[in-house]
Amino acid sequence: MDNLVSIRGLYKSFNSSKARLDILKGVNFDLKTGETLSVVGPSGIGKSTLLHILGTLDKPDKGKILYRGDDVFLFNDEKLAKFRNEFIGFVFQFHHLLPEFSALENTMMPALIRGNSKNSAREAAEEILVRVGLKDRLSHRVGKLSGGELQRVALARALVLKPVILLADEPTGNLDKKNSQQVHDLILELNKELHMTLVVVTHNLELASYMSRCVTVVDGLLVETSSS
Repeated sequence: MDNLVSIRGLYKSFNSSKARLDILKGVNFDLKTGETLSVVGPSGIGKSTLLHILGTLDKPDKGKILYRGDDVFLFNDEKLAKFRNEFIGFVFQFHHLLPEFSALENTMMPALIRGNSKNSAREAAEEILVRVGLKDRLSHRVGKLSGGELQRVALARALVLKPVILLADEPTGNLDKKNSQQVHDLILELNKELHMTLVVVTHNLELASYMSRCVTVVDGLLVETSSS
């Protein structure tokens, strides 16, 4: 497998009124196409910070993230937004769905933002919603869906454009054990079906154990670890 992502010399810190907090201190890391990776560890060590930088939602203080050799932080804002829309899918603990819209309309959003026709966006959204088990919930508004169904809509929205990489931040953090297991299984099935790279930040060691690699952040650096 080729390297999809290469991280080189990544630094990130935050300034508070009291002190400067160094979160990432020269991270070097490679992620291959189709690979599954879990990032585990206690709160506050920089897991979500790393994910947000990997997803280009935040910028490092120093260092590079190369996607297939391209330093994406050299892109202008318009090109970076286009890259993010087409290349990366996001799923968060809090689904961030638009409550006034249906499951179908929420899932169509990334395709409409890309500039796809409404018919094309609808067709792609229907296909992925059926795949995640929501065939009978297409027209339901967000307020009428259960927690497990909401996270499936969020997953469908993230995957509607068939991104190369899916980034998930505590994707089952608000779900009960049954729904968590179903979402775990679904994410891994879709990883294989769509040949996408998967990075999951999680406190759930059972989910982490399903991934091909597991890392944590120790003193600002990524360290390979065991998820068992």
